[in-house]
Amino acid sequence: MTRGDVINISAYVLSLTLLLTMTLFLSARVHSQDLQIPDNSQPVELGQVDWIRNFDEGVKLAKSQNKLLLVLFQEVPGCSTSSGYGKNVLSHPLIVEAIETLFVPVAIYNNKGGEDANVLESFGEPSWNNPVVRIMTPERKELTPRLSGNYTKSGLVQAMVKALENSNKSVPQYLSLLAQELNVRSGTKERAVFAMHCFWVGEGKLANVKGVISTEPGFMAGYEVVELEYNSEIISFKDLLKIARANNVASHVFTVNGNQSAAAKEIAGEGQVSELGTFRADSSPKYYLSRTLYRHVPMTNLQLARVNAAIGSFQSPDTFLSPRQLELYEYIREHKELDWPDAASATDFNSSWDQVLSLVGSRISRR
Repeated sequence: MTRGDVINISAYVLSLTLLLTMTLFLSARVHSQDLQIPDNSQPVELGQVDWIRNFDEGVKLAKSQNKLLLVLFQEVPGCSTSSGYGKNVLSHPLIVEAIETLFVPVAIYNNKGGEDANVLESFGEPSWNNPVVRIMTPERKELTPRLSGNYTKSGLVQAMVKALENSNKSVPQYLSLLAQELNVRSGTKERAVFAMHCFWVGEGKLANVKGVISTEPGFMAGYEVVELEYNSEIISFKDLLKIARANNVASHVFTVNGNQSAAAKEIAGEGQVSELGTFRADSSPKYYLSRTLYRHVPMTNLQLARVNAAIGSFQSPDTFLSPRQLELYEYIREHKELDWPDAASATDFNSSWDQVLSLVGSRISRR
């Protein structure tokens, strides 16, 4: 072998090495755009949303995709209100998914010069301000009132739902459920406890009642019961009890106040009503769901209730889940060998989501 042959072989090996390196790099780039892996490289004030940082670019993309613009005016780096908004609101997995897939998200820093300052001035937004969200068409027609001073998940989700409705765009079921649940969490909610012959059946029946936000099976005073959390602005205790009685899942009623007691005695009879006792949760909540692979998919409390009820009624639960949750379910189904955690019993949705994603890697679409 000549010296020239050695040089040619070395060059060929080097080319293959560079090609392999580039392929792996591009593959990593592709996967990094997939599943919502927490991005710790961007400012905490922006949360986990994949923001566009140029307003004109966002407008062009919104026009080409026939989407609305969701513009965040944010102080970066910012005060505790700004960082808290990023960590608590803009990092909720379902909120992140809704922002990234239903809108074109644009972030404008309110404490910087250059193009950010020009956009800020064009909207009349103050500098060095707490987070503000505006949702608009690409032509700057605003579809909801400017969101300012409300730094809650509920405030942002309600604004997104209203903007979609006002632009005659469909609101996904998962976002509608999230709005209902967050609205109750930040407002008025009530508790009801019904006894029945089987709390698994009761949980399945009651979770589908409009206004019911969460269900929990357990025991009270020797009875199998289901503890409900419901929105009294949507359904009254009296109507809830009537529905439960009609479905044979309220043979006995435990009441939390005088109004409930009076209504329960009127409907169920005085002998079937008691004051609230000590509740002991069942060790196998969401029984129907827990027998399926859906138990590994992180869900909110309302999603858990609806999915469990659907499975118990031999119906598809998929309508209650987001596209990313469904994609995650498919990945779990194809990789049963992994040690998936029981997400159905998790107490924190965000942490449960991160825990499951740590097993997945980067596989679920960001767009």
